[in-house]
Order: sequence, then structure tokens, then C-alpha cells
Amino acid sequence: MKAPMLAQIKGKLVVSCQALEDEPLHSPFIMSRMALAAMEGGAAAIRANSLIDVQQIMQTVDLPIIAIIKRDYPGSDVYITATLREVDELMAANPAMVALDATLHARPGELQLPELVTAIRQRYPQLLLMADIATVDEARQASQLGFDCVGTTLHGYTRETQGCYLAADDCRFLREVLAAVTVPVIAEGNVESPEMAAHCLALGAHAVVVGGAITRPQQITRRFVNAISK
Repeated sequence: MKAPMLAQIKGKLVVSCQALEDEPLHSPFIMSRMALAAMEGGAAAIRANSLIDVQQIMQTVDLPIIAIIKRDYPGSDVYITATLREVDELMAANPAMVALDATLHARPGELQLPELVTAIRQRYPQLLLMADIATVDEARQASQLGFDCVGTTLHGYTRETQGCYLAADDCRFLREVLAAVTVPVIAEGNVESPEMAAHCLALGAHAVVVGGAITRPQQITRRFVNAISK
């Protein structure tokens, strides 16, 4: 059944436990301990990058996982679970949900987003799919393609939305996405405080994902240093 995970995270916090290769905490073991700390703090689910991290986290905590693989492809701006190859890799761990870059940018390989979604549905019919989007049009397209939920993950991280922030204008972008689609909307991307997370939920987000503000100590330290410097 697909419903339990979405019901489990409704109105709750998902913690993103990720560290890229050039970051100090890059390690499946460290990410698994981050996930354990998040679970003990009350997180309802974990978002994680790479098969090895997902596997280690699933061995450590009894929480549903939103799984991704970040991989750069020459000539494409799409890097979050870009092709069927990444989905197949992740399914070795059998996570509850996989998130895909669902922007309008051209994807690497032969399958563009509609064909990719169809192929995943045929191969893994019970897998929940989350659409990482950056614009309202992308949210609408994702809903039409049958994604189970939409995340504001990439707002501010694409060429078209560079300089945008989820918190801007009382979370105007989040409110626009909520008005545009009927599938659950997950607030994600620069959610920097407990107050902002709570506000996103109050506006109608199904759940909220927080990463750097919890699991990237170099970013947290930088915020303190910048504040002190002022």
C-alpha cells in the first residue's frame, strides 16, 4: 500500500541527512547516526542521497526514507535521480519513496520526464514518487504526470529561480504551489528555522523537509559567525 508513508509524515518533519563528497561529514556511518539523532528528536522520515547512505540509514532507523541519487551528467542541469539507472540502483534498498528532479530541463539519456515516470510506474508500481520542482508550472506538470507528491526542493536552485527563497513574501511560492495542485505539497529548500517549518505546515504543506539547518554543521556555524560579525 502506498498511503501509509504519506499518512505517517502528514503535518510532521522530515530530516534530510546528506553530505556530499567534499563535505566534512561525508560518510554513510555518520549519516546513519545523523538519522538516528533525527529519529530520537522526533523526525517522521529521512531524506537521503546515494544507495550506500540509504542502506546504512535503513539499517539504523525504523523510519520511511525519501531516497535520491545526486549525479552530474554532462550537458544536463538535471542531477537529482536523473535517469532510470538511479531508480534501479536505489531499489536495491527498496525505499518507500524516491524523489526525482521534475523541472522542465532536458534530462540525460533517452527518457524524458513523462516517459521516465511511466517506466518507473511499470517497473515499481508500489513506489511513491516525489517531484522536486522549482516553479509552479513544474508543479502542475508533476501533478498531471501522476507524482504522489510535489516538493518545493529546487526553488532557488535553478537558472530560472536563482535568487529566490521559499520564505520570501510570506512563502508566496509555497502558497502558489498549494493553490495549483491537489497532490500533497512538501515544503523543502532553505527552511532555516523551527518557526518557518511550522509556518509552512500552517499554510497547508503536507510535511516539511529540513536539511542544512539541522544536519550541516558548517552551514549552522557560518550563520552564527555571520551574525556575530555584524
